[in-house]
Amino acid sequence: EVQLQAFGGGLVQAGGSLRLSCTTSGFTFGDHAIGWFRQAPGKVREGIACISNSDGRTWYEDSVKGRFTISSDSAKNTVYLQMSSVELEDTAVYSCATGNAGYCGWYDYWGQGTQVTVSS
Repeated sequence: EVQLQAFGGGLVQAGGSLRLSCTTSGFTFGDHAIGWFRQAPGKVREGIACISNSDGRTWYEDSVKGRFTISSDSAKNTVYLQMSSVELEDTAVYSCATGNAGYCGWYDYWGQGTQVTVSS
């Protein structure tokens, strides 16, 4: 059974940093891409970063480019999202996902999210 779980959220001051983790199981980690998503109150869910574990390529949405970094640890089957210089607009529920196609942009399985709240 494919499982993903995001954790590491919390309260952080604007300008601060936070690292989220996405633990996974039930599939061949190295063959899959893992994406990070977020959903702010009253807004649609948006994809913000993705890493392809097969070739290491990454993708970032413009609003987080240069501030967030996605990385992968195959020994732990875990993907991280390092958030730096956070802004009030980064407040959202963050979740991770993967798909059977093996590349970024295709998602079939979603994990439960973790709340990130940025304070001024």
